[in-house]
Amino acid sequence: MNDVMGIIYTSKDDLTMRELTSQRAVAAIPVAGRYRIIDFTLSNLVNSGVRKVGIIAQKNYHSLMDHIGSGKEWDLHTRNNGLFMLPPFLTRENGGEYSGVLEALRANFDFMRRSQQKYVILTNSDYIMNASFEPMIRQHEETGADITLMYKKVASSDMDYSRASYNSHAFIDIDDTNIVRDMEVNPNAATYDNLFMEIMLIKRTLLMHLVDQAISHGAKSLNEEVLRPFILSGALKVMGYQMDCYYRRIETILSYFNFNLDLLNYDVRKELFNSTPVYTKTRDEVPAIYRESAQVKNSLVADGCVIEGNVENSILFRGVHVARGANLKNCIIMQDGYIEEFVELENVILDKDVTVRSHGRMIGQKQYPIVIGKGVTL
Repeated sequence: MNDVMGIIYTSKDDLTMRELTSQRAVAAIPVAGRYRIIDFTLSNLVNSGVRKVGIIAQKNYHSLMDHIGSGKEWDLHTRNNGLFMLPPFLTRENGGEYSGVLEALRANFDFMRRSQQKYVILTNSDYIMNASFEPMIRQHEETGADITLMYKKVASSDMDYSRASYNSHAFIDIDDTNIVRDMEVNPNAATYDNLFMEIMLIKRTLLMHLVDQAISHGAKSLNEEVLRPFILSGALKVMGYQMDCYYRRIETILSYFNFNLDLLNYDVRKELFNSTPVYTKTRDEVPAIYRESAQVKNSLVADGCVIEGNVENSILFRGVHVARGANLKNCIIMQDGYIEEFVELENVILDKDVTVRSHGRMIGQKQYPIVIGKGVTL
């Protein structure tokens, strides 16, 4: 797919992610024992044959840059095309955040002008999915669509986002010919069950024209002020492409917690990791060590861990040490965490390099897990 480039918009830090985004972008949050959220988006593009990707960064992007590096792990470190980090232009008025995707795209017109690809896949970076974009690209070309929106059928009970989130949530109406007839943006009660996945395919030149026109008229929202008017007027042929696979947006602590615990389900792991590979930055570690006193049940344990205590329904990242007599249940312990003797943790998320001293006890609720920030000693 040399005629398609990818642009990944890393949304601004969301207060609903609390301590997890105090020192990193949402796209750089660790998940699943060894990955970052953006690994899935990058892998989807690469596995679809896309060889040029621009990542629009906002503030707190240093962790993201350290993780991505030159793009070698995704085979995007080539001389032609490859991976491009697009950091914000800092001024006294702009502290490193864009007001939305329109402003972010407008600030990176030079990158888009220099690109030669005909099409752009514009996508957010705050979701988990492992799927190819090639069928959507084929449908787009065969139908002569101006814009193709990827969507997924969802029930309202499956949505666990916060109204305090900066992110847009759009639901679309699709007719029998896959043409989009209506779009609802941030409804309290959606009329349609087709969730726009914030992934769209469009001609590069058309995208630049639409963004330029929107900005010149003071528009702020891509969905509400650009896509919806064209959908309602029919001035552009906007089509939908249904994606039927595991998909979860990570925009609250609860959605982050639920996704990681979803991985304890074999069927979810099989769908996410058995079809096409998910690439990430490698870190060589010795295999996990289980001492005689260890008891581990229904958990994912990464390389480099040392387990001496009891672990149940939990995700342990690389280098985690669980000492003798410690009890962990429904916990997410990120890289190099140290749980000392006779600690009891339940429904807890510990960021990187957190130490819990012996005989400590933290019990959270499944709907509101306890979150401890990076490098804290308790």
